[in-house]
Amino acid sequence: MHLVEELTLFGLTRQEAALYLTLLEQGSLTGYEAAKLTGISRSNTYNALAGLVEKGAAYVMEENASKYCANSFQELSANRIRLLEAKQQEILNGLPAPKLETSGYITIRGDVQIMDKLVNMITGTEHRLYICVPAEVLLQVEAYLKDCIAAGKRVVILTGQTYTLDGATVYRTKTDNNQIRLIVDSHKVLTGRICATETSTCLYSLNNNLVDIFKEMLQNEIRLIQLGE
Repeated sequence: MHLVEELTLFGLTRQEAALYLTLLEQGSLTGYEAAKLTGISRSNTYNALAGLVEKGAAYVMEENASKYCANSFQELSANRIRLLEAKQQEILNGLPAPKLETSGYITIRGDVQIMDKLVNMITGTEHRLYICVPAEVLLQVEAYLKDCIAAGKRVVILTGQTYTLDGATVYRTKTDNNQIRLIVDSHKVLTGRICATETSTCLYSLNNNLVDIFKEMLQNEIRLIQLGE
């Protein structure tokens, strides 16, 4: 079940997630009732219910027979996010000082990893951003682009479909629908293809020569668009 997989992102095991959804749907249940409804063995059910209680995803109702009820997902997720944010800062404070990024070439595979890198580059922009991606990708990162613009950073967009964004310079180009090109602060470049498959691949680099080549390519493309207007 899709929701079971999603709930594991919030620290629940698959059995805990299945039981959590059952509690939400059915209301308060005894361990026996929960086991019967989910098909999970009674011993595993009681272990998973104890795990839900420990993680704040469920509560015990003390009656004639102990029953369990689910905490709301809004509260569960908010608690988990606060915990992760606190742990993030704790880890950051304890990490050794990172070495400077090299000017080598890094291959990034998979849509999720590519989109994560794309978002991190956008949010890490200090001065200017050139982005050439399909309009559907722009919609996914639009909030981050708006934040860049609101912070006074220059945003130049090239895309193959009609698209507008207040504060950004947008050019309509005949780009490959799957192609991604991103240059941040004339310092970092991300280029490749995103195809909604695990074979999607992009190249990330701080290599000055590569950055200069792609920057010149985008500038020439913009000039050609302007001449054709």
